[in-house]
Amino acid sequence: MHNQVLTDNTYQKFEEQFKEFSQATALTRPEKARKMMGQIDLLIDSTEGLKFIFQNITGLSKAGIFEGSPWADPSKLVASLVNGTLKSGHPNSTIEILSELRLLAIAKGKLEFKGTSPFDAENFIQEVIVANLEFVFNEPLEETRLVMSGHELKKVHTLFKFIAEKTELDNVKEKLVEELTLICEQRPVVTEKQRKIIALVKEKIELDPKNELDARLLRFQRCIYRPTINSANKDYQEYKKLLEDLSKDQLREESAEMSRAMLSFGLVSQYQSVLIIFLIQNGHKELIPLALGLSEAGTARWNEFREFISNLILKTIHPYNAQCIYGLAKMLESGIFSREAVRSGLANMLTIKVHPDVEARILKSTKTPHEKISALQYLMGALFRVLGQPLGVGQGNNPTCQSARGISMWSQHAPAKLIHLVQTAATYNDLTFRFEAQEIKSSEVGLGLVQNLDHNLDAVSVTLVPMLDKVYNEMMLRASGRGEDPHKWVNPALYGQWIQIGFASAYDYLSNAIVDFDGFISVFYAMCHPEYNGGYRLIYPNPVGIFITSAKGDMLGFHAVSLLRVDIDLKGIYRAYFLNPNNEGRQDWGQGIKPSVYGNGELYGESSLPLQEFAARIYAFHYNTLEAADKMNNVPDVEIQKIKKLAKESWGRSYTWLEIKKLW
Repeated sequence: MHNQVLTDNTYQKFEEQFKEFSQATALTRPEKARKMMGQIDLLIDSTEGLKFIFQNITGLSKAGIFEGSPWADPSKLVASLVNGTLKSGHPNSTIEILSELRLLAIAKGKLEFKGTSPFDAENFIQEVIVANLEFVFNEPLEETRLVMSGHELKKVHTLFKFIAEKTELDNVKEKLVEELTLICEQRPVVTEKQRKIIALVKEKIELDPKNELDARLLRFQRCIYRPTINSANKDYQEYKKLLEDLSKDQLREESAEMSRAMLSFGLVSQYQSVLIIFLIQNGHKELIPLALGLSEAGTARWNEFREFISNLILKTIHPYNAQCIYGLAKMLESGIFSREAVRSGLANMLTIKVHPDVEARILKSTKTPHEKISALQYLMGALFRVLGQPLGVGQGNNPTCQSARGISMWSQHAPAKLIHLVQTAATYNDLTFRFEAQEIKSSEVGLGLVQNLDHNLDAVSVTLVPMLDKVYNEMMLRASGRGEDPHKWVNPALYGQWIQIGFASAYDYLSNAIVDFDGFISVFYAMCHPEYNGGYRLIYPNPVGIFITSAKGDMLGFHAVSLLRVDIDLKGIYRAYFLNPNNEGRQDWGQGIKPSVYGNGELYGESSLPLQEFAARIYAFHYNTLEAADKMNNVPDVEIQKIKKLAKESWGRSYTWLEIKKLW
């Protein structure tokens, strides 16, 4: 491509093939498009070639290059899907690049497209840039390098360099702040995504502390790279030597400053692990509550179990396994250490030998495992995080929302059970469950929903999920064919006695239709709405099935969430607060329904919606059959009809609706 003759020849070939494509008949058009896309693939791995294609993008679009493809309507594109498509190789990566160029042309006013304004296009491009920083900064992750050829990497980096130059950097900074805030406000157990963004910004973008946006980005940076004044410009070994020279009062100040940095975003620096280990080993255990940012209650629990917890810390925490400190602090705050079964379980965990297959999964999930940290240490650290942050558990890029929901539920309400599950799974790479008086052993049943596990998970999840997924799938198979949703039987069996026996489903298997939706919503409100259920609050998470819809309200599929509570927000609106295991805080379910993750009374890790909007997306939940009959008549019909309208005008378009009354 650096040969000018070859370059000119390539441009000429494209123009010839573009002309042939434009004049092609319906019969010859696909073959002409394939040849032209091959020529475009050659051109766009250089800046000059990409500029040339950008100059022709209006013509390509009008000639119909996107017709009949998923890229046909730019208003229906999803920014979060761009990364995976770019990694899938030619021809998908090539048409994805053309799609970004088309959006850039719309953003710059060079192309008009019905339903997509320049403002919409600019916002989409900014979201794509923020979600693909590895390509913007030409810092591909190891997994990216493994799946993409050198040519494909060059193509994609050329694209992002080009669109980044034509996009306002201040606007991208605003998106970066928004992205980091959305992630950190959820306090996820896995912190790789926000750390990656912070690291790349630190390396590649010059920040001015006097600029408000830059100052906010610097706050994120400092909680990892300079959490205290004393840690500035030192590696963690140098910081350890500095601690030896500090007085007791100075150590107290250092501890307080360190915990403030951690609690600001839920991110832990290597320096904090050094400080905590130093305090324990040098007779300053009374400063640990200050270094962890504990409340009076958390401090009391530390004082009661300090020797036990000190031993856990020394056997688990390391500068390259430091994030678990935040989870440990939250365990102390929640009072989980007061349970003897939890302490016994954690003590037992320290003695196990991890199965080689489980060890391989744990080390793979760690991405860059440190030679001085064992798989068991990583697993113990992940246990701290999961037990301390039960609402931070996510499913990664796996169809395992059921398993993630279970891990979160056990962490909240059966922590000793969860620890024992982890101990068994880690030791034997196997799990057993009981379903309707029969044993299900994960090693003896068929495949689950996951064929290739995405390892971007915590060590607890990579240990449990492959087995939980198989057990869940086997339960679903055994419960199928009964004329009702198998979850009616599977959820109580998988999750435990916290799940109510009653089960309501809007979908009727026998008629393949939505039946008695009015009654369904009446039962739902009677179960959870304080104004119609006697003011009762939910005690345990309720496993709820929801319809996932697009930004246009179109039916996309099904998802499993846990309804945690219903409360009035600061605006006086009843909201549903729920666990969404997919850890995505920027969703749009259409009809103005956009779950939020902060700013509406959410606790860390919760998503929320006005209860009416949440109800308009559900299709199944559990309830107490003894209570429903008395309370469902309390629900006003006007409330039910509002919800029904939202449902029928979105996912409901995909179903037949029957008004036959059911006995709930």
